[in-house]
Amino acid sequence: MAKRSAPEVNAGSMADIAFLLLIFFLVTTTIETDQGINRKLPPIEDQQDPPEIKMKNIFTVLVNKNDQLLVEYKVMELSELREAAIAFLDNGGDGSCAYCKGAKDPASSDNPDKAIISLQNDAETSYKAYISVQNELVAAYYFLRDRECKAKYGKTFRELETMFEDPKTSESTRNKIEPLIKDIQTMFPQKLSEAEPKK
Repeated sequence: MAKRSAPEVNAGSMADIAFLLLIFFLVTTTIETDQGINRKLPPIEDQQDPPEIKMKNIFTVLVNKNDQLLVEYKVMELSELREAAIAFLDNGGDGSCAYCKGAKDPASSDNPDKAIISLQNDAETSYKAYISVQNELVAAYYFLRDRECKAKYGKTFRELETMFEDPKTSESTRNKIEPLIKDIQTMFPQKLSEAEPKK
Protein backbone atom coordinates (compact mmCIF):
# COMPACT_ATOMS: atom_id res chain seq x y z
CA MET A 1 0.00 0.00 0.00
CA ALA A 2 1.30 3.43 -0.94
CA LYS A 3 2.05 5.96 1.78
CA ARG A 4 0.08 9.17 1.59
CA SER A 5 1.95 12.37 2.26
CA ALA A 6 0.37 14.77 4.76
CA PRO A 7 -0.82 17.99 3.11
CA GLU A 8 1.31 21.01 3.96
CA VAL A 9 -0.29 23.98 5.69
CA ASN A 10 0.79 27.29 4.22
CA ALA A 11 1.77 29.39 7.25
CA GLY A 12 3.26 32.24 5.23
CA SER A 13 0.33 34.58 5.82
CA MET A 14 0.15 33.92 9.62
CA ALA A 15 2.88 36.45 10.31
CA ASP A 16 1.01 39.05 8.25
CA ILE A 17 -2.22 38.40 10.14
CA ALA A 18 -0.47 38.61 13.53
CA PHE A 19 1.20 41.87 12.49
CA LEU A 20 -2.12 43.37 11.33
CA LEU A 21 -3.82 42.37 14.59
CA LEU A 22 -0.99 43.93 16.57
CA ILE A 23 -1.32 47.21 14.65
CA PHE A 24 -5.11 47.14 15.03
CA PHE A 25 -4.89 46.82 18.83
CA LEU A 26 -2.16 49.46 19.11
CA VAL A 27 -4.19 51.96 17.10
CA THR A 28 -7.56 51.33 18.76
CA THR A 29 -6.41 51.07 22.39
CA THR A 30 -6.71 54.21 24.50
CA ILE A 31 -4.14 54.75 27.19
CA GLU A 32 -5.28 56.87 30.10
CA THR A 33 -2.86 59.55 31.19
CA ASP A 34 -2.83 60.83 34.74
CA GLN A 35 -4.03 64.37 35.17
CA GLY A 36 -1.71 66.51 37.23
CA ILE A 37 -1.78 69.95 38.73
CA ASN A 38 -0.58 72.61 36.36
CA ARG A 39 2.25 74.44 38.06
CA LYS A 40 5.01 76.55 36.58
CA LEU A 41 8.13 76.77 38.69
CA PRO A 42 9.68 80.21 39.09
CA PRO A 43 12.94 80.86 37.26
CA ILE A 44 16.19 80.50 39.20
CA GLU A 45 17.46 83.91 40.21
CA ASP A 46 20.76 84.91 41.72
CA GLN A 47 19.55 86.40 45.00
CA GLN A 48 21.78 86.85 47.97
CA ASP A 49 19.16 87.52 50.64
CA PRO A 50 15.53 86.47 50.33
CA PRO A 51 13.09 89.39 50.51
CA GLU A 52 11.59 90.06 53.91
CA ILE A 53 8.00 88.86 54.09
CA LYS A 54 5.66 90.19 56.74
CA MET A 55 3.53 87.56 58.49
CA LYS A 56 0.36 89.50 57.65
CA ASN A 57 1.07 88.85 53.95
CA ILE A 58 1.01 85.06 54.43
CA PHE A 59 -2.32 83.22 54.35
CA THR A 60 -1.69 79.89 56.09
CA VAL A 61 -3.74 76.83 55.14
CA LEU A 62 -3.09 73.55 56.99
CA VAL A 63 -4.77 70.23 56.11
CA ASN A 64 -4.47 67.46 58.73
CA LYS A 65 -4.62 63.68 58.31
CA ASN A 66 -8.40 63.74 58.91
CA ASP A 67 -8.82 66.17 55.97
CA GLN A 68 -9.78 69.04 58.28
CA LEU A 69 -8.74 72.61 57.48
CA LEU A 70 -7.01 75.06 59.75
CA VAL A 71 -6.95 78.45 58.01
CA GLU A 72 -5.16 81.32 59.71
CA TYR A 73 -5.22 79.20 62.90
CA LYS A 74 -9.03 78.82 62.80
CA VAL A 75 -10.98 75.70 61.88
CA MET A 76 -12.74 76.22 58.55
CA GLU A 77 -14.94 74.25 56.17
CA LEU A 78 -13.80 73.70 52.58
CA SER A 79 -16.84 75.63 51.32
CA GLU A 80 -15.61 78.78 53.14
CA LEU A 81 -12.00 78.59 51.92
CA ARG A 82 -12.47 80.33 48.57
CA GLU A 83 -14.18 83.39 50.11
CA ALA A 84 -11.50 83.65 52.81
CA ALA A 85 -8.73 83.49 50.18
CA ILE A 86 -10.46 86.13 48.03
CA ALA A 87 -10.82 88.45 51.04
CA PHE A 88 -7.10 87.99 51.83
CA LEU A 89 -5.85 88.52 48.25
CA ASP A 90 -8.18 91.48 47.53
CA ASN A 91 -7.60 93.27 50.85
CA GLY A 92 -5.27 96.11 49.76
CA GLY A 93 -4.22 96.92 53.32
CA ASP A 94 -1.44 99.41 52.48
CA GLY A 95 -3.56 101.42 50.00
CA SER A 96 -1.16 100.83 47.08
CA CYS A 97 -3.70 98.70 45.19
CA ALA A 98 -6.15 100.93 43.28
CA TYR A 99 -8.18 97.99 41.92
CA CYS A 100 -8.55 96.08 45.22
CA LYS A 101 -12.11 96.05 46.53
CA GLY A 102 -11.44 94.40 49.89
CA ALA A 103 -11.81 95.60 53.47
CA LYS A 104 -8.44 97.47 53.44
CA ASP A 105 -7.66 95.90 56.81
CA PRO A 106 -4.14 96.95 57.86
CA ALA A 107 -3.76 93.65 59.77
CA SER A 108 -4.23 91.61 56.55
CA SER A 109 -2.32 91.52 53.23
CA ASP A 110 -0.84 94.75 51.88
CA ASN A 111 -1.60 94.10 48.20
CA PRO A 112 -2.01 91.13 45.80
CA ASP A 113 1.65 91.30 44.73
CA LYS A 114 2.85 90.75 48.31
CA ALA A 115 0.11 88.26 49.29
CA ILE A 116 1.28 84.64 49.53
CA ILE A 117 -0.90 81.61 50.21
CA SER A 118 1.02 78.94 52.13
CA LEU A 119 -0.40 75.42 51.95
CA GLN A 120 0.83 72.58 54.13
CA ASN A 121 -0.71 69.15 54.41
CA ASP A 122 -0.11 66.08 56.52
CA ALA A 123 1.56 63.04 54.95
CA GLU A 124 -1.67 61.12 55.55
CA THR A 125 -3.98 63.73 53.98
CA SER A 126 -6.16 62.13 51.34
CA TYR A 127 -5.45 62.97 47.72
CA LYS A 128 -9.08 64.05 47.24
CA ALA A 129 -8.85 66.61 50.07
CA TYR A 130 -5.50 67.88 48.80
CA ILE A 131 -6.88 68.44 45.28
CA SER A 132 -10.09 70.01 46.64
CA VAL A 133 -8.09 72.56 48.67
CA GLN A 134 -5.86 73.31 45.65
CA ASN A 135 -8.96 73.83 43.48
CA GLU A 136 -10.51 76.28 45.94
CA LEU A 137 -7.31 78.32 46.24
CA VAL A 138 -6.76 78.48 42.47
CA ALA A 139 -10.47 79.34 42.02
CA ALA A 140 -9.95 82.36 44.30
CA TYR A 141 -7.22 83.66 41.98
CA TYR A 142 -9.38 83.01 38.91
CA PHE A 143 -12.37 84.80 40.48
CA LEU A 144 -10.30 87.97 41.00
CA ARG A 145 -8.65 87.70 37.58
CA ASP A 146 -12.03 87.21 35.88
CA ARG A 147 -13.45 90.23 37.69
CA GLU A 148 -10.62 92.57 36.69
CA CYS A 149 -10.37 91.21 33.15
CA LYS A 150 -14.12 91.69 32.61
CA ALA A 151 -13.90 95.26 33.91
CA LYS A 152 -10.84 96.16 31.77
CA TYR A 153 -11.30 94.16 28.59
CA GLY A 154 -14.94 93.03 28.52
CA LYS A 155 -14.07 89.31 28.63
CA THR A 156 -13.26 87.00 31.49
CA PHE A 157 -9.70 85.85 32.07
CA ARG A 158 -10.74 82.27 31.31
CA GLU A 159 -12.19 83.32 27.94
CA LEU A 160 -8.92 85.03 27.01
CA GLU A 161 -6.88 82.01 28.13
CA THR A 162 -9.13 79.64 26.16
CA MET A 163 -8.80 81.78 23.03
CA PHE A 164 -5.02 81.99 23.46
CA GLU A 165 -4.63 78.21 23.87
CA ASP A 166 -7.03 77.31 21.04
CA PRO A 167 -5.01 76.00 18.05
CA LYS A 168 -7.55 77.59 15.69
CA THR A 169 -6.72 81.09 16.97
CA SER A 170 -4.59 83.04 14.50
CA GLU A 171 -1.09 84.18 15.43
CA SER A 172 -2.07 87.87 15.17
CA THR A 173 -4.98 87.35 17.62
CA ARG A 174 -2.66 85.49 19.97
CA ASN A 175 -0.20 88.38 19.88
CA LYS A 176 -3.03 90.75 20.87
CA ILE A 177 -4.30 88.50 23.69
CA GLU A 178 -0.93 87.68 25.29
CA PRO A 179 -0.25 91.17 26.77
CA LEU A 180 -3.79 91.29 28.18
CA ILE A 181 -3.29 87.94 29.94
CA LYS A 182 0.09 89.04 31.33
CA ASP A 183 -1.42 92.33 32.55
CA ILE A 184 -4.12 90.50 34.54
CA GLN A 185 -1.57 87.97 35.86
CA THR A 186 0.56 90.90 37.07
CA MET A 187 -2.43 92.39 38.89
CA PHE A 188 -3.13 89.12 40.73
CA PRO A 189 0.03 86.97 40.58
CA GLN A 190 -0.54 83.40 41.71
CA LYS A 191 1.79 83.00 44.69
CA LEU A 192 0.87 79.61 46.10
CA SER A 193 3.58 78.14 48.30
CA GLU A 194 3.51 74.47 49.28
CA ALA A 195 5.42 73.46 52.39
CA GLU A 196 6.86 70.00 53.00
CA PRO A 197 4.13 67.62 54.27
CA LYS A 198 4.18 66.89 57.99
CA LYS A 199 4.89 63.29 58.94
